[in-house]
Amino acid sequence: MNLIFGQKLKELRNEKGITQAEAAKIFNVSKTTICQWETSKQEPSLDSLTAIAKFFEVTAGYLLGLED
Repeated sequence: MNLIFGQKLKELRNEKGITQAEAAKIFNVSKTTICQWETSKQEPSLDSLTAIAKFFEVTAGYLLGLED
């Protein structure tokens, strides 16, 4: 599992002041899924990763820890 993704997602979500429940609605997943992504218990699909990157205006590489 990619631990960096969960950390980055939580950081970006908190910076925007979005709750896990709000993020779940935005990305059309359950609150449990957001929690599992942030704790690195589950990884997002490619479609979800793309949607997250677009929403937060970052690259997928940034979310995966491949670039700063």
